[in-house]
Amino acid sequence: MPPKAILPTPDPRKTLSTANPDLRKTVNVGDAEMAYIDIGDGDPIVFMHGNPTSSFLWRDVIPHVEGMGRIIAPDFIAHGWSSTSPRDAYHFKDNIKYFDTFFEALGLNENLILVLHDWGAAVGFDRASRFPDQVQGIAYMEAMVWPRHWSDIPEERVGAFKRFRTPEGEAEAIEKNLFVEVMLFERGIIRDLSDAEKEVYRYPTNRSGGTKLPGVIMPNDIPFDGEPAESHAIVKRYADWLVETDTPKLFINADEGHGLAGAAREHARTFKNQREVTVHGRHYMQEDVPDEVGAALAGFVRGLRG
Repeated sequence: MPPKAILPTPDPRKTLSTANPDLRKTVNVGDAEMAYIDIGDGDPIVFMHGNPTSSFLWRDVIPHVEGMGRIIAPDFIAHGWSSTSPRDAYHFKDNIKYFDTFFEALGLNENLILVLHDWGAAVGFDRASRFPDQVQGIAYMEAMVWPRHWSDIPEERVGAFKRFRTPEGEAEAIEKNLFVEVMLFERGIIRDLSDAEKEVYRYPTNRSGGTKLPGVIMPNDIPFDGEPAESHAIVKRYADWLVETDTPKLFINADEGHGLAGAAREHARTFKNQREVTVHGRHYMQEDVPDEVGAALAGFVRGLRG
């Protein structure tokens, strides 16, 4: 059974228990079932997580914008409470197709505010670049804003990502569930997660029929210095759009992040019609400072919708 929802938090903020099965729905996206949270009415605010998290990542952020629109928070295939892919289709191009089907099935085609993180940002940026008239605004954090270079990320992260691209590294990542146990729990968050919180993040890989493959495939799909070429081409296309578009944007910068650092961060700061807020957190800042992220997002949404 899925872990029941959580849970006391260190401070008395309101928590949306995204692990609560009463809040979840599912939709067929071809050969898989995508789980998602769907709360409220009005123009959509779509929260898209990355690897190896789920809609659970947004549980303390979402309450800040409840009542401002229809809140939708999907789980990537093989993440959260979504099913696995019978074809092991976890590459960037596969996730784009799954989410195209998701957006179309839910009728998400106008006045969208996209809230994007990690691989959710890559998929969301790609969709926004192809359907710009559907998007009212974009809030993004720890995102891939251009095809990456090894020099864009902190030196201590380079070795880990390069090792993932070796047969030995792939095997170790699967055996030890490294993206969850190390990249998320140890390196991605400043605070210590509770055992119950960790249980939720482990659920997709520990459940019957679960898989650890996305934890290898997805990091290896990040285009560093032009490879892999297919991912590079997709990111290059939407990166060119990001430079030109006047779509309103909120950049939430994590001061200890690695997903949008170095030259990539400075590049992002050149985008048009953008506000920037810096918070104290690592890559998964939603676990470190959800109230700060939520407050910045709420201000952005109010500015767009009044």
